[in-house]
Amino acid sequence: MRPQVAACYLIGARGAMRRPAVSRSFDGRTRVRALWRGMSESRPTSAAIPPPGSPWPGAAPGTTARSFSLAAIGAALGLLLAGRALFTAPGTSTLAVPAEDVALVNQQPIARIDYLAQIRALYGVDYAQATAAQRHQVLDDMIREELFVQRAREIDVAAGDPDVRAAMVTAVEMQIAADALTTQPSEAQLRDYFTAHRDRYSAEGTLRVRDLRFAPGDAARAQAAAAALRNAPPAAAPGGGFGAVEPPGSGAEEFYFAARLHLGANLFALARGLHAGEVSAPVALADGIHVLYVQENRTPQPIDFAAARPQVLADLRAVAVARLKAQSEGYLRKRATVRIAADLQ
Repeated sequence: MRPQVAACYLIGARGAMRRPAVSRSFDGRTRVRALWRGMSESRPTSAAIPPPGSPWPGAAPGTTARSFSLAAIGAALGLLLAGRALFTAPGTSTLAVPAEDVALVNQQPIARIDYLAQIRALYGVDYAQATAAQRHQVLDDMIREELFVQRAREIDVAAGDPDVRAAMVTAVEMQIAADALTTQPSEAQLRDYFTAHRDRYSAEGTLRVRDLRFAPGDAARAQAAAAALRNAPPAAAPGGGFGAVEPPGSGAEEFYFAARLHLGANLFALARGLHAGEVSAPVALADGIHVLYVQENRTPQPIDFAAARPQVLADLRAVAVARLKAQSEGYLRKRATVRIAADLQ
C-alpha cells in the first residue's frame, strides 16, 4: 500500500482528522508531510483528556463522589416512600393503631369518634369526665360487638335471618336517603311545593256525632227516630230515648281521622256533609240501621305557609327520598342478573 493511502485510512479511523488540501503536483513525500501536519493539528488538547481514575469522560475532579451521594440519597428516599405506602395501604396488616381509631379488630377499625359518642350516649359525660371503668367498659362492648359482627359475616347470618335482612335493607335505605334528609331546600322550592299541594295543608277538622243503631229489621223505628230528631235533639241517655244502641265514644268530639276510624268510611262521608243539628236518613249496613245526629262539625280550615312550613319541608324531603330510592333500585336492578321462575313470569 502506498504511503498516501495508509495515511488516509489512519485519518478516517481517528474520526477527527481533517483532509488536507494538497496539490496533485506535489511528490509523495510532500503529501505525507501535509497529512501528518493535519493529524497533529486535529489531535485533542490536554483540557479534553479525562482525569486519571474518572469513570466518565470529561468529568471534573470531585464529580464522582457527589454523583454517588445523590444516587444513594434518592434510593433511600424511594425505599422510605415505598415502605410507607406498603404499610399504610388499605387492608394492610399493621401493629400500630391509627390516630383516628381506638382499636383494630382483625384489622377492622373502631373509630374514635364512635367511641366518644358511645360514652356520651351511655353515661351522659364527655371522655374527660368519664371514669377509667366506664372507658374500658365502652371499649370492651364495642370490641365484642365488632367480633360478633365479623362472625355473623363469616356464617352469613343475613342469608337466613329475616330480622337481619330487614335491618340491612333499612340501613341501605337510610344511606340512600342521607343526602335528601340533610339537604335544605330553598324557600322558593318550599313555596312552590306548598302552592302545588295547597289542599294538603289545613287544620284538622273535628266532628261530634251521635250514632244511633237499630236492629236490621227495625226500619220503621229508625225512620220514626230520624223524623223526631229533625225537630228536637236526642236525649242525653244512651240510645237517645229511642231504644237504639250507641257504640262507645258516640257523641264525643273527635278529629276527622279518628271519626273515620270509628264510623267507617261510609258513615263518616255522610256525617262530614252534615251541619250541626242535622240528621241523616237511616242507613242500612251489615250490623244494623244507623241514624246519625251531628252535634258539631268543624270543617278543616286552610293554613298559611308560615304555619305549614315544617310539614311542607318534611313532605318535600319525603318526595326526594322516594325519588332517590327509586333511582337506586333501578340502578341495582340494571346491574343485577335476575332470573324468575317460568310460572311466575
